[in-house]
Amino acid sequence: MKQQLSPITAGLWRLHQWHLDVSARVRWIEQALDLGITTFDHADIYGDYANEALFGEALAAAPGLRQRLQTVTKCGIKLVSAQRPAHAIKSYDSSRAHVLASVDASLRALRTDHIDLLLMHRPDLLLAPDDLADTFRLLLAAGKVLHFGVSNHSPGQVNLLRKRHPLLAHQIEFSPLQMQALADGTLEQCLDLGLRPMIWSPLAGGRLFSGHDEQAQRVRDVLAELGAARGVSAATMAYAWILRHPSRPIPITGSGRIEALREAVAALSIKLSAEDWYRVWQASMGYEVP
Repeated sequence: MKQQLSPITAGLWRLHQWHLDVSARVRWIEQALDLGITTFDHADIYGDYANEALFGEALAAAPGLRQRLQTVTKCGIKLVSAQRPAHAIKSYDSSRAHVLASVDASLRALRTDHIDLLLMHRPDLLLAPDDLADTFRLLLAAGKVLHFGVSNHSPGQVNLLRKRHPLLAHQIEFSPLQMQALADGTLEQCLDLGLRPMIWSPLAGGRLFSGHDEQAQRVRDVLAELGAARGVSAATMAYAWILRHPSRPIPITGSGRIEALREAVAALSIKLSAEDWYRVWQASMGYEVP
């Protein structure tokens, strides 16, 4: 990759909800870049297949931006949509024809000649791993995609594909309220393989601060206390908790507010002690370690 993925990634799955005109989108990208966020995460399906084009319009309006950033996108989910009338039901598709067509559509929408990192969005139950690896090699040889990875795959599914083609990243859900990746071997595998975990929903989709359930309240209280001691927000502490894992996670923000991006970036300068990390873990689980 011409540049490493930035330690915080800007997620664009809600871009269509921000209602920004093209010039405002350009300013938003520039402000993210000024914060050191150079990686922007997409998927072909976001915004009912519209968000990549919204981002591409901004890149076309300010051509110098493309060389300063990395584009990540995902494919493999087929939604029932007026934008894709051939899709009869929601399904997954890792076939060569679908992946090649998806990449070409993303390149057109993003108005770029290459994708820096392409992820298979969900594990296809009909995956033919040798065929998908061959498809990756075709895209790499054509210069259309520079690196490949997966999203939401089990450790076994990751192994099945990585034995056939190098993978750069694995995008997973992980937060102080969602710790399955600690229990099912996903983060252990990332650490073992040097596979960067890209973390979606790091604030549990907002439930971390809006949820009224006991788990959310317990965690929120601990994060607020830890943040107050350091003069930062509870959101910054949530990001710091994720970043503390030795697999070197890359949190993906989901907000159009620049202040929310600043809160995420602020976590890069915080190193939690092991005891503080376990305080959050304990608050989430509701019991001490065994």
